[in-house]
Amino acid sequence: MAETTTTNEIGDLNLTYLLLAQRLVREDVATAMFRMGLSRELADLLGSLSLSQIVKLAGSSLLLCRFRFDDHPVLSALLSDGKTLALQQAHTAILLSGQQIEAVH
Repeated sequence: MAETTTTNEIGDLNLTYLLLAQRLVREDVATAMFRMGLSRELADLLGSLSLSQIVKLAGSSLLLCRFRFDDHPVLSALLSDGKTLALQQAHTAILLSGQQIEAVH
């Protein structure tokens, strides 16, 4: 039962993520690429998917999104107290813009 619930929750998260990604890509490709860490090829692919393709892809039992920061120092820097919200958002954007964009293989 718990495994089925977890799989359903992953599917719901995948669907939400894919729909958001597609909407962002269709509104402004460059901004979507920056915000989501996508390559141009992946952004174009996401923008062209049909709803049935998105639903099928979302049904995977694997989480399709991931954290863009995967080391403790970056996460700690982003969570440190004493920064204003605007400064924290700017710091996050700078750190994430320096990361390599996901490539389509």
